Amino acid sequence: NFSLGAVLMMKYAQDAAQFLHDFEIIEMHHPQKLDAPSGTAIKTAQMMANSSEKNLSANPQAPARGENHQGVQVHSLRLPGFYSHQTVVFGNVGEVLTLCHQGIDRQCCIPGIVLACKKVMSLDKLVYGLEKVLFE
Repeated sequence: NFSLGAVLMMKYAQDAAQFLHDFEIIEMHHPQKLDAPSGTAIKTAQMMANSSEKNLSANPQAPARGENHQGVQVHSLRLPGFYSHQTVVFGNVGEVLTLCHQGIDRQCCIPGIVLACKKVMSLDKLVYGLEKVLFE
């Protein structure tokens, strides 16, 4: 994902997962998007699972509970009116934290693409993910 906002949301979710250990991801896209869950949701789940101290082993649950990715429940919606939307919800005793990114159209990716193009010449190896360019 080249959206700076989406990548920042992924990083913030990873950081929060160190302290808040109960969480789920809801991603919503336009009906033409073929993959479900989205690659961004799967990557977010991986980052959070790697960061969390909680045992996130896959638990068999009802299909309505979403799809399990490394112990993280991911829910996918495909509806008109959405371009790209992802929400990560953390539940804790007496509180809820919600991180949300909403891409309105494809233009949200342009600043990230420009940044990646500028940084790619200084890299000495192949990297996967804009978060590697931003945070490492």
